[in-house]
Amino acid sequence: MKDHVAIIGAGAWGTALAIQAHRAGQSVMLWARDPARAALIQQTRANERLLPGVTLPESITVTADAAQTLDGAAMILLVVPAQALRPVLHSLPVLPAPALICAKGVEAGSLMLPLEILSATHPDAIAGVLSGPNFAHEIARGLPAAAVVASHDAGLRALGVAQLGSAGFRLYGGDDPVGAQIGGAAKNVIAIAAGAVMGAGLGENARAALITRGRAEIARLASALGGRADTVAGLSGLGDLLLTATGAGSRNTSLGMALGRGESLAEILAARQGITEGVLTGPALVARAAQLGVDLPICAAVADLVRGRVTVQEAVARLLARPQRDE
Repeated sequence: MKDHVAIIGAGAWGTALAIQAHRAGQSVMLWARDPARAALIQQTRANERLLPGVTLPESITVTADAAQTLDGAAMILLVVPAQALRPVLHSLPVLPAPALICAKGVEAGSLMLPLEILSATHPDAIAGVLSGPNFAHEIARGLPAAAVVASHDAGLRALGVAQLGSAGFRLYGGDDPVGAQIGGAAKNVIAIAAGAVMGAGLGENARAALITRGRAEIARLASALGGRADTVAGLSGLGDLLLTATGAGSRNTSLGMALGRGESLAEILAARQGITEGVLTGPALVARAAQLGVDLPICAAVADLVRGRVTVQEAVARLLARPQRDE
């Protein structure tokens, strides 16, 4: 297959983006790491474990052959979790087309953002990010949504919009990939906090305050890393934060709610199929901010919460005890 969209990662989001690219009129190849799983999806036309109730169009090819997937691609979507991005990139010696990273997070250990990881493994790649308030199951069903293709490369922005946009999936270009990445990473952490206060019965007022002050934290860190505050006010910042911190389908919010009810992190994660990015991103994000002297009190409270260092009540008390100041 030539001049197609190559999607690396057949999780819920990768599968949904494969369907959306097909909806936008593109030929699509979807890569899954596990050959048995790739064969099952190819045969059944469903990713029932991660995206139940959704049927893949017959023309989407699902394979475990990465070389075949990338050969002749017009654009590559890297749709693997942030913590798995580096090993997957190491397994792909060449990226033969411009790439959009569709992962959100900060790599534990290196504290790198996704585009920084890509730059380290493939320094010559033309790259950007796709980010916004998007639940995979809604994109797969064709419900209305919007997102941002963020890159310093104007050609890639135009390519991403052309290859993935459709009447029901409105895409905007953006030239601040740093701000888009920080928005996508931090919103998962803030959503855990928002869920925790709801699970603990602390009320809607507390959740609204956390979301609002969380947005301020995102803006501070984005600016410190060279991003812009207006990006944080857009789809890849505030939009994504609102969806993730209030949407019933949010893995991060539901994890926070379970923590707020007193469940242990180990028990919560053991019962889950997908990855809850905010758990590892929280401590990494706080460590990255500390290198820059940026204060992230809500994210720091979440980092301590998922490490078992504080209870929800202790974390909230710590936040409320902070020195008074103007907003």
